[in-house]
Amino acid sequence: MNATFDMPVRIRFAHCDPAGIVYFPQYLVMTNMLVEEWFNERLSIDYAHMIQARRVGLPIVKLECEFSKPSRMGETVTLALGVTRIGRRSIGIEIVARCAGEVRFRAAQVLVTTSLESGQSIDIPDDIASALAAFAPHAVQSEEQRS
Repeated sequence: MNATFDMPVRIRFAHCDPAGIVYFPQYLVMTNMLVEEWFNERLSIDYAHMIQARRVGLPIVKLECEFSKPSRMGETVTLALGVTRIGRRSIGIEIVARCAGEVRFRAAQVLVTTSLESGQSIDIPDDIASALAAFAPHAVQSEEQRS
């Protein structure tokens, strides 16, 4: 991974389980928020417009997670998103959550551009593909490699 998009997240009461640590599904809520902010802030693609007006979705089709150390209410974790692969219809990303230099959570995801009308995968729209390539030129797959 070369370029990353970083976002601090303060751990709130709502993120935690009765043990006082982040309930693991909450990390996935945080990663979805991170992807949305990455589109809005770094890629300059209005995520709400993409979903509501353009009817282009970006569901997770593959997910691998590793939970290294618990995070607690009041801590601030920094989520870092990097792109590992850009295909014809899919984007591979890696997200790492750190607090005080320690890795707390790591996720590898594959996102697929999808028509929200048909529910079928679609080619990554040109403006999104261009923004992705500018953010992570190392991750663009050749025509033979693209899927």
